[in-house]
Amino acid sequence: MSLAAESPSPSSPSSSSGSDDFAALLDAELELTSAADSASAGDPSAATDDDDEGGDEEEEDVVVVVEQEDAIVEQSSTKRRRVEDQHRHQAVVMKSDEDTVGSSKDVKIDECPPHPGFFGGLCYRCGKRQDEEDVPGVAFGYIHKGLRLGTTEIDRLRGADLKNLLRERKLVLILDLDHTLINSTKLFDLSAAENELGIQSAAKEVVPDRSLFTLETMQMLTKLRPFVRRFLKEASDMFEMYIYTMGDKAYAIEIAKLLDPDNVYFGSKVISNSDCTQRHQKGLDVVLGDESVAVILDDTEYVWQKHKENLILMERYHYFASSCRQFGFGARSLSETMQDERENDGALATILDVLERIHTIFFDPVIKRVRQEVLQGCKLVFTRVFPLHQRPQDQMLWKMAEQLGAVCCTDVDSTVTHVVALDLGTEKARWAVSNKKFLVHPRWIEAANFRWQRQQEEDFPVARPKEKGKENAADAPISKENGDKNAADAANAKKGNENVADAGSTKEGSKENADDAANSEEGSKENADDAANAEKSKSDGAASGATGS
Repeated sequence: MSLAAESPSPSSPSSSSGSDDFAALLDAELELTSAADSASAGDPSAATDDDDEGGDEEEEDVVVVVEQEDAIVEQSSTKRRRVEDQHRHQAVVMKSDEDTVGSSKDVKIDECPPHPGFFGGLCYRCGKRQDEEDVPGVAFGYIHKGLRLGTTEIDRLRGADLKNLLRERKLVLILDLDHTLINSTKLFDLSAAENELGIQSAAKEVVPDRSLFTLETMQMLTKLRPFVRRFLKEASDMFEMYIYTMGDKAYAIEIAKLLDPDNVYFGSKVISNSDCTQRHQKGLDVVLGDESVAVILDDTEYVWQKHKENLILMERYHYFASSCRQFGFGARSLSETMQDERENDGALATILDVLERIHTIFFDPVIKRVRQEVLQGCKLVFTRVFPLHQRPQDQMLWKMAEQLGAVCCTDVDSTVTHVVALDLGTEKARWAVSNKKFLVHPRWIEAANFRWQRQQEEDFPVARPKEKGKENAADAPISKENGDKNAADAANAKKGNENVADAGSTKEGSKENADDAANSEEGSKENADDAANAEKSKSDGAASGATGS
């Protein structure tokens, strides 16, 4: 965080000009501090030659130092006069605005006290020196030596930082060093086995992607935890990161150089024990990040008494034998067995997954959260819904159910709440019925997606196989029905042919009967003629007898 950009501007009608003024004041303070440090340190060559050059040279040095101090005082006075002139100018401008517009009651000029903060013992708003009554506040020496901020200013800076973080979709991550990201040991604490294995020589080898280092000035060895470089790279996309250790400042800076050699992750955000406001305790009061978005990774819980809700407790990394002895482990250390944590499923890889979930949940859009509440608590199994030889996870209905908050799986167990099927003929569908689970049609998921509400399962029943044939006109049962119809037509056609044949036979028989009837009629006619002839002959005979008589 750029303090010059984020700190309050002196009261001015223009916020941009105020920021420029504050940046100029901050630069002036840096120059004054640098000049003061140079003056107090003096000339090293002169210091070494004091005995040889005599009293005259010493007097000359004193004169030079006094002149430098006078110059510093004069610069400080000039700066204070400039601030006072600025305030007078603002008062004139605002008085002019009052005469032009009317009332200026709503216009407020920020004045000290209270002072927003001090830099090098001077208020960076008014230039006044820090008095005893101005002591309250928090020192931020890790940002710059001599910087102290008041409570109001800290809140303002945190608010501005929070807006920037949310705009960049980032949270704040506080990282412990020892046993969390690294493990260190003093050279004289190395075990006999470690020395026999030549661990000191290995630490001096310059190889690509090495993780074992020697801190010569501190007579220490440091081992980076496996996966740490990838962890920092991926975490930096989601978090603004701080180092926070109970170690000394010099040690913290050296480790930061190993972890972040290009200075892209931490910058000045390296907090050590000298920055803590309470002995043997870590606190977020020295972090210019809002507590509501802060996540802490540390292997020690008791140092975060005030911020346990923000803490993710890390599994300790014990690489060296001295670390195992410190925590009472009798087993051989990783260094002694020439082993290490696995990268892919070690502690840092596991925690990175947790951080990704935290980040996703925090920045999830509201719409997505509401959608995931629709089928929350439902566990679904699909049976014969998707095409064979295709991954069910790639199917649209599966993804839709997950977006609605359901958990989808491929096998049934006691935790399954719903079985999604097209008919009752599958083993999983029968399992759902026998175990009194919800058995629903896929349209149940689609309806929930459209209506953003879980639907009544009984409104989406699964059809029985025979009912399915009636509903699906293009399926096999229709083909069977068509086949039966064709067979019936063939039978009717055959029967028709038989009827035609029978009709022909009947017609022929009728003709024969008609002929017989005609013959009978003709015979009867002949018989009638014979009878008539007989009767006539009888009559003729009788007539002849009468005549003869």
